[in-house]
Amino acid sequence: MGLFDKLAGWLGLKKKEVHVLCLGLDNSGKTTIINKLKPSNAQTQDIVPTIGFSIEKFKTSSLSFTVFDMSGQGRYRNLWEHYYKEGQAIIFVIDSSDRLRMVVAKEELDTLLNHPDIKHRRLPILFFANKMDLRDAISSVKVSQLLSLENIKDKPWHICASDALKGEGLQEGVDWLQG
Repeated sequence: MGLFDKLAGWLGLKKKEVHVLCLGLDNSGKTTIINKLKPSNAQTQDIVPTIGFSIEKFKTSSLSFTVFDMSGQGRYRNLWEHYYKEGQAIIFVIDSSDRLRMVVAKEELDTLLNHPDIKHRRLPILFFANKMDLRDAISSVKVSQLLSLENIKDKPWHICASDALKGEGLQEGVDWLQG
């Protein structure tokens, strides 16, 4: 059973459609993670950077999923907010090897958390500290500190170290989502 079946169970949904927002800066690994979470027969071999956004729709045994893979390029980040109202869960991906842009990732996260369509909703947020296979990667604990995740008190959240290319760490996120 994939992440989305488990997410559906966690959200208490049956035979419905679930909207998941996958956010993070460009080149953090969002599209690769979404691809790995899809059923193996629906995965694509070639991952290319997302321009604007892409919508992935696929079905699991119990649900129909719509995942909004939002481009993290600066000029597209203002589009994220147009999808907040429909989101039922957020996957926020961080490139743990990109220390220079960790401040930008924190600013985008803070903007997200303070947006009126997100602020007063108890949306679960799964963080992936991605690219742990790279030599310059910092630990998920350090990423959590740099993003001040401990200040998120009104939403369930969890951070996982991940290597999206190999699929490592994604199961931990799935395990957290199922509760």
